[in-house]
Amino acid sequence: MPTSSFDLIVLGAGSGGVRAARMASQAGRKVAVVEESRLGGTCVMRGCVPKKLLVFGSRFADDLADAQGYGWDIDNARFDWARLVAAKNAELNRLETIYGRILRDSGVTVVEGRGRLLDPHTVEVGNRRLTAPHLLIATGGHPSLPRLPGIEHAVTSNEALDLMQLPERMVVVGGGYIAVEFAGIFSTLGVAVTLVLRGDGVLRGFDQDLRAALAEEMARRGVAIRAETQVRSIERTGKGYSLRLSEDEVMETDLVLYATGRRPNTAGLGLEEAGVVLDGQGAVVVDAYSRTSVDHIWAVGDVTDRMNLTPVAIHEAMAFVRTAFQGQPTAMDYANVPSAVFSQPPLATVGLTEADAHEKFGAVDVYLSRFKPMRNILAGREERTLMKLVVDPESDRVLGVHMLGPDAPEIIQGFAVALKCGATKAQFDATVGIHPTAAEELVTMRDKRP
Repeated sequence: MPTSSFDLIVLGAGSGGVRAARMASQAGRKVAVVEESRLGGTCVMRGCVPKKLLVFGSRFADDLADAQGYGWDIDNARFDWARLVAAKNAELNRLETIYGRILRDSGVTVVEGRGRLLDPHTVEVGNRRLTAPHLLIATGGHPSLPRLPGIEHAVTSNEALDLMQLPERMVVVGGGYIAVEFAGIFSTLGVAVTLVLRGDGVLRGFDQDLRAALAEEMARRGVAIRAETQVRSIERTGKGYSLRLSEDEVMETDLVLYATGRRPNTAGLGLEEAGVVLDGQGAVVVDAYSRTSVDHIWAVGDVTDRMNLTPVAIHEAMAFVRTAFQGQPTAMDYANVPSAVFSQPPLATVGLTEADAHEKFGAVDVYLSRFKPMRNILAGREERTLMKLVVDPESDRVLGVHMLGPDAPEIIQGFAVALKCGATKAQFDATVGIHPTAAEELVTMRDKRP
């Protein structure tokens, strides 16, 4: 069996793996990256990017409806789901080609196939063996399904991205960001969506005011939210599927999408045999520098189940290269990492929630504003924007910025810089707003919530 030697072998060509491979190669190391599926990984091929393209496609329904309030008559508008999916797939093919070119131009060897550790320094891929003094595990995660009768009839986010046609009725099980994003996409395109979740509301872990406001807006858009409800079984019928819920209620639907969580891709990689410690969920256990229990084996991204966001995986990868190859031990800073949910309407947040701030600082000042965005006035749309600041009264430092409404992710990205710099409420107040915009509200809020 042929054997090739490298300085670094990366398992997984997702966002974290690709960034690490490129940086290590540019630092003069001989690098191989092993990928069994598509270059780009979950985010580019099965997550953030294709999902955002579907969000864009669905939002034209709002644009067409709102246009009448602005003097436009658009006759015979027609939506073709198959065309949108085909266009999305063409873009993914283009991106995969770009990822391949970037890796090759960076001097990285791409090895197609599933890698498995034979020992702490050797990876087997098909009939080929690769050896290196350093290994990086960046294999990401995959959708997980619970064990219940009939679960084989459900689809996950992977399959939902490639449906051949839109159903008339759909049940989305879950209350996290993937669930609410897909609920928004399909309901905006005319599908009757029911969101079934075990908890008391959507987006557990986000600020409570944002959670409540999003649930209200989703209901306004026609999404039926069934909180504190569990699916007991799924049965295929002649017309679709029958779900038996808690309290023995039966719900009929045409499609069941499960978005109840993801698990790290570690099964069958030979990690435990090589001495790498995994936690109870199968995630690779690492220290602050992304080093595993085996000194020369490292891990970044969703496979570690720390903070499962694409930009975080990229920063972890850069910190790994600095630590392992550039003599600059670097730990990822997880404070004030912004995040967004591309729900409809979208939300974004950076910093502490009100509840977390109370727990950490005791008393806090809260500034909150809810208003109808200017665009919605002539359109006759009732949807409202929410903005919220959480402030430490002792230092006046802004601890959290939260927003629900159009352009929330774009707006919060800028304010994330302010929080990273330790901005105070007085500095927010001293900033001149751009009028008329929604963003100016974040620098004009003066009254504390009692």
